[in-house]
This record gives sequence, C-alpha cells and structure tokens, in this order.
Amino acid sequence: MKFVFLIIALGSMSIFALAQESTTRPPRVYPVALPNYDEETATRLQIFLDNSDFGPGKIDGKMGEFFRKSLISYKHAHAMPKTGAVDSWLLDQVPVTYTTYTIREEDLKFVGDVPSSHAEQARLNWLPYTSLLEFVAERYHSAEAFIQKLNPEKNWEHLQPGETLKVPNVLPFEVEKFTEGKVPENPAFASRKVFVDTYEHLLEVFDNNQLVCVFPITPGSKMLPEPVGTWKILGATVWPWFRYDEGMLNYGVRTENYYNLPPGPNNLVGVLWMGLSKPGIGIHGTNNPETIGRAASHGCIRLANWDAARVKDLVSVGNTVIIF
Repeated sequence: MKFVFLIIALGSMSIFALAQESTTRPPRVYPVALPNYDEETATRLQIFLDNSDFGPGKIDGKMGEFFRKSLISYKHAHAMPKTGAVDSWLLDQVPVTYTTYTIREEDLKFVGDVPSSHAEQARLNWLPYTSLLEFVAERYHSAEAFIQKLNPEKNWEHLQPGETLKVPNVLPFEVEKFTEGKVPENPAFASRKVFVDTYEHLLEVFDNNQLVCVFPITPGSKMLPEPVGTWKILGATVWPWFRYDEGMLNYGVRTENYYNLPPGPNNLVGVLWMGLSKPGIGIHGTNNPETIGRAASHGCIRLANWDAARVKDLVSVGNTVIIF
C-alpha cells in the first residue's frame, strides 16, 4: 500500500507574508501531498535541494521533516507547481547520486581527541573532529549512520589514508578552505533580510520579495527562548573563539566564571558566529549537526556547519534579522 503524507505549509505562508511589502497580498500556500520516495530518489532530491541552498537537513535518503519543507519552499520560490510529484528536471540535475572520497594524509590534522571538560578544552588551540567518520559525514552533509550504511565493510575505528568511501554527490563542505577571521560586508546584499521562523525551525533569506535560501535551525529553549523581534547583524567571524559562560547560557546573565574555547568543528558554535544587535545572541554553527531542528539552544539560532558556512556568503553584515 502506498502512503502519502500531507504537508500544511502554514509556516511558509507566514514567512512569505512578512517578506512582502505591506501593500502586497501574500501568496496563498495550499496543502501538498508528497509520496514516500524510495531511498535513491529521496537522496537525489536531497542533494539537488542542498546544492540549491534549500537545505533538507542531513542527507540520509529519508523523507524527513526538513526534506519536505525544503522541497515545497524550492517549488514555491521558483513558481513551480506545488505538487508532490517528482519533477524530472529536478532529478536531471543530479545524474549521479553517489561519488567517492579517498581519505588523505592531510585530513588527519583535522581529527583528534577532544576532552569532555570545558576547562581542558580551553587549554587547546583547536577543537577537531573526533573521528574520520565525523569528518567525512560533515564534509558530505550527511548523517553518520548513512555514511556507514553506504560503506558497510569499513572498519571505522581503523580508517586509514588511502581508503576510498562512497558518499553522496553533494557539493562538499571543505573545512580546510576556511580560515579564521572576520567576514566583510557585502554591499551587493545590503537589502537582504533574514527571517527566522521559530515554529517551523527555518531560517530564510529574502532579496526584496525573492526567496533566496532556506536552512533548518535549532532555536532557543523554553528557559532561554530566542529573542523575538527585529535585529541587525553586527558582525560575523569564521572559526570563532567561544566564551563559555554557564551563567550566560543558562540564565542570560554574564559572569566572570567562563572559559574561552578555541575554534574548530567541535567548538560549540562551529564554523561561524554571526552576532546580532541583541547582546549575547547570534546565528552560528554547531558541533552536533544531528540535533539541528530537534534540540534547543541557549537563545541563539543554530545551524549545521555546512549550512552556516553558506549563510555567511548569502547575507551581509548590517542585514535585518526578523525572529518570530
């Protein structure tokens, strides 16, 4: 028996309404039924959406919540019929679902031990990946379990340079190409606006009325909710140091009992910190992409590192951020 699933795109409606000028009637978004695609088709669609900056969440070949939201958002943004049918044109953009990656000797410098104690972490200069599996999964925007499924014969505890892995054919997150430093303003994107939907767990960027991208997020918690309102991006840093202050994280009160945690993929804010005009609040990466959209943050807006790395290139310091 073939099941279909119904998506009510109310969150998309609210975002599009906010993005429009007050005199423009927001477009209507109708309920859409999506078939439960097989793993091969779902993976190809996930890759297409990810490569198009409509993030489906981690690639895993499944019809998850953010896969569905990103597909409907992409069709809406490109004035395509908002049906659940698989458009052959979408699949044609990913003629090869999988590719290979060979572990390199230089990859090992991004992998190492990370102590559990923040005090011990603060003594380091870098917080690396803890395994080559974590390194490869993040590089190809994937769930670790999916990479393991694609490579069932591999000994993950003893993976060595020279070994070749089957991976999704997605544009890779090349961690070695990111250098620590400030992100400059981009005048070409000065008019763009960022909308953070804390109900649907989505971050969307608009250029005037055109939806540019969609990425899944983790918003704040009930104890420390994200600050609803209108803010500005004050600055952005690649490979930030993070001031770990439990008073600030748990109660919103800055204290002198803190640790300065060094940059790296296992820093709590990952590859990017984008500070907002609300003190202590930012849009940032993560050390645990598996939790995006499902856990709670300490009032900030958290993205997978591969998505955070793209957001910095799609917005500019000075842009307006509307959290609702």
